[in-house]
Amino acid sequence: MAFAIMTMTDAAATRVREIVANRAGEGAKGVRVGIKKGGCAGMEYTVDLVTEPDSADDHISHDGADVWVDPAAMLYLLGTQMDFEVTKLRTGFVFNNPNQSSACGCGESVELKPADLKELAEARGQV
Repeated sequence: MAFAIMTMTDAAATRVREIVANRAGEGAKGVRVGIKKGGCAGMEYTVDLVTEPDSADDHISHDGADVWVDPAAMLYLLGTQMDFEVTKLRTGFVFNNPNQSSACGCGESVELKPADLKELAEARGQV
């Protein structure tokens, strides 16, 4: 069985489907998740609309929702769960990432380390 780069909760899948439905006139097919340098902790997650999937991206599908993962972000996102939450202070996607070592106080940026591939292989009994 192949290892999924990321997983998606039902709430995240529902929100991705809503985004696609609201942007159908623009040819929306899903969203693309990546990371970029920025913020006080050093990195930020990115979520962009996908109209033409990139064949180099990893594709995740859950309950009719499609998410593509930028190859440059894969080592930082291995094992991540994408969720969506609504709170009194914030509404948006949340990434439960085992590779995150810290976050800034406002929650907009994070410090990420690349996944330890040897550790992942050992956990799956492949070493």
